[in-house]
Amino acid sequence: MKRFLTAVAVAILAFGWSAGCNDYNNSIQYNTGATLTNLSPNGLPAGASDFMLTVNANAANGFTNKTVIQWNGQKLASPTFVDTTTMTVTVPAALISKPGVAHVNTLTPQSGNGQNGLSNTLAFNIYGTPNPVPTISSVSPNTASACGSSCTNASVTITVTGTNFLAATNNGGSVLTFQDLLTPLQQPTALSISSLSDTTIKATIPGIYLANDDTALIQVVNPPNGQCTEPSCLPLVGGGPSAQVCFTVGNGAPSGCPVTAQETPAISQEGRYVAYASQQNQVSQILLKDTCIGAANGCNSSTRVVSSAADGTEGNADSHNAVMTPDARYVAFSSAATNLVEGGTGGRQIYLRDTCIGADNSCKPTTRLVSTDADGALTGTESVLPSISATGRFVAFVAITRSAKANVPGSSNSGLRQVFVRDTCLGVKDCTPKTMRISSMPGDAPADGTKTTGPVISSEAKQIVLSDGKSATLFTPTIPVDDGVLLATPKHE
Repeated sequence: MKRFLTAVAVAILAFGWSAGCNDYNNSIQYNTGATLTNLSPNGLPAGASDFMLTVNANAANGFTNKTVIQWNGQKLASPTFVDTTTMTVTVPAALISKPGVAHVNTLTPQSGNGQNGLSNTLAFNIYGTPNPVPTISSVSPNTASACGSSCTNASVTITVTGTNFLAATNNGGSVLTFQDLLTPLQQPTALSISSLSDTTIKATIPGIYLANDDTALIQVVNPPNGQCTEPSCLPLVGGGPSAQVCFTVGNGAPSGCPVTAQETPAISQEGRYVAYASQQNQVSQILLKDTCIGAANGCNSSTRVVSSAADGTEGNADSHNAVMTPDARYVAFSSAATNLVEGGTGGRQIYLRDTCIGADNSCKPTTRLVSTDADGALTGTESVLPSISATGRFVAFVAITRSAKANVPGSSNSGLRQVFVRDTCLGVKDCTPKTMRISSMPGDAPADGTKTTGPVISSEAKQIVLSDGKSATLFTPTIPVDDGVLLATPKHE
């Protein structure tokens, strides 16, 4: 028994002696260097060139002029000591040549037992090269006969040619979608693809979509790329939809093939924030990008989804036409989603999102329905093309009422259009929200199918202009509107 206890004691002593033989000549090591708070940038695509990395630390436990920066445990050459909270260093392109996660820390020379001078470690994401946006040069055939009640064996195989088609990525491959115009609220349907190369897609349109005279939109959508080696590395970049190409069934839809236009993004007054529409999981969402332009040190570029409910749930249908206040606090947009507010209805409506940018910590992002009124003037309409005042209190938009002519064969008229302004009462006490019709009488959409642009509010909010692309109508509202107004760039719906 004594021999056993003696052996145990010797073993423990030997373990303690060997543990003390480390690089710092002490038995227990603690991270006693700087406390890192963030990296800027904190991620880049693989294959990017040399870049400047900024490392920030807590002021109470920061850097010295002898601190070095380590990348995956290796010292980076020639770091620059800016002050006790900021250091910069050039990271060679060779270190971010492949997707993955790099670990960044600093080392400050120290002395004394248990002091190693190491900081905490922050992750730097190296994500996959952004996927390209596809293009379509042709669809063959681009017509099919209407099969009526005999559509069981009436499917049509089409060949789509173009560029940047993706057979497979870490996030899936290209998707070919089909959307008919007689049911405009229907989401695009993914067609079954039989073969796919980087320039050619062959797919089948089922007979069920070919029963009646119709016009459909063909589109290729590439997924974004978020490749990395750890689940926490999730920046999705690149990808997106091609331009839409028309496919005619029988004699086509009465409205024919619509003219599409790129949406104009909205930008805040100082240029830091940009709002835009982007395909996310095959649904167009409104995104708000913080570019960090003009921001203080420590800002990390980020993107948030604006077309979402109060709990953060993304819209379940397409959103478009973003406009925002100069300070980016409020973003208005049109959306067909039904889950943005409680009791949401189908069809395109105007919503206003409070992003809480610039507000205190008590502010919680919220979404409210703008295209609503107590008198029923907006019943049965769809609302598009918003324009917003500088404070976010007033939102102008176009409401579309289904025209009787829209059901007449050969007519391209899509409905009656009127301009409304919603007083949301934001920032005003003892105010009741209300919606006012600005246009003095209903107006038809242009007979030639030209798309109508959205309303634009004058700088002093005394006039609102609506244009059909050939001529303009000037409305002079007799309602009080705040003086500072953000001019919304006209956008086609």
